[in-house]
Amino acid sequence: MPDSPPVIGLLLAGGLSRRMGGGDKGLRLLAGRPVLAHVIERIGPQVRRLCLNANGDPARFASFGLPVVADSVEGFAGPLAGVLAGLDWAAANAPDCPWVASVPTDAPFLPHDLVARLLAPCERGEADMACATSAGRAHPVIGLWPVALRAELRRALIEEQVRKVDLWTARYRLAPVAFSAEPVDPFFNANRPEDLAEAEKLASLAR
Repeated sequence: MPDSPPVIGLLLAGGLSRRMGGGDKGLRLLAGRPVLAHVIERIGPQVRRLCLNANGDPARFASFGLPVVADSVEGFAGPLAGVLAGLDWAAANAPDCPWVASVPTDAPFLPHDLVARLLAPCERGEADMACATSAGRAHPVIGLWPVALRAELRRALIEEQVRKVDLWTARYRLAPVAFSAEPVDPFFNANRPEDLAEAEKLASLAR
């Protein structure tokens, strides 16, 4: 969206979904639609463009009409590999967007002001990157990342074997941005089949 901030939205679907029994969590149905459709509805209006990080056959996401980028680091290296894939995609396809906002594809209740609030401390020069928090808990993969750090992230992943998000972000000025968890935690994620049942109950309360 041209009036949106210079941010690319990155939908992280590169995990193995073990707790959901395999398959893609974002393709499970919530209120008759894939969870991913709910995520896109929330995050899409907040960013210039969207891309989806997923490994395996990209055709399974064809109905969403989004570019699909796989990890460039082999061996399911975790969410940081997905973030790197998004940074690389943004550098090649959206040079006017110096930021990437990442969200998981199993979080259907994301805040409508997520990107603006993550971006604010970075644009003020107070932080190099930002991540969301709620109910006193950090959500490291729901964050804002500068495209300019992609070479450093690649080096950390490949040469240093860094896998934990917190280990990498600790090297920089990270702004935690707190969001209210009432009436529904906006970062509720459907990791397991029983979470989907809970999400059905919460959907009517989510703003």
